[in-house]
Amino acid sequence: QVTMVESGGGLVQPGGSLRLSCAASGSIFSINDMGWYRQAPGKERELVAIIGSGGSVNYGDSVKGRFSISRDNAKNAVYLQMNSLKPEDTAVYYCKMGVQITHWPHVTDYWGKGTLVTVSS
Repeated sequence: QVTMVESGGGLVQPGGSLRLSCAASGSIFSINDMGWYRQAPGKERELVAIIGSGGSVNYGDSVKGRFSISRDNAKNAVYLQMNSLKPEDTAVYYCKMGVQITHWPHVTDYWGKGTLVTVSS
């Protein structure tokens, strides 16, 4: 009922920038939190950034000051601007949204399939 499409991953040199995008489509009534998570090889998935429906944001400690999350409610989309990238930022990045679909009163978390970000020279 809800499809999530991510884009923007790729290979970038250390110190470079990338912008990730994620858009949801389907029978959407409203979206609460939107967030980005990442999982590096051999590690657990971790929070990168999250933005509430009112615009409040939180970042993981390792990305504070370098990454910026934003959302476009009209497009059901969330973005992650990543600057000053480091090799340790290499991971698969996943978007997640708390979606209330039409004719259903509960909020369900939907995940994207992930997009690979590789930071290497």
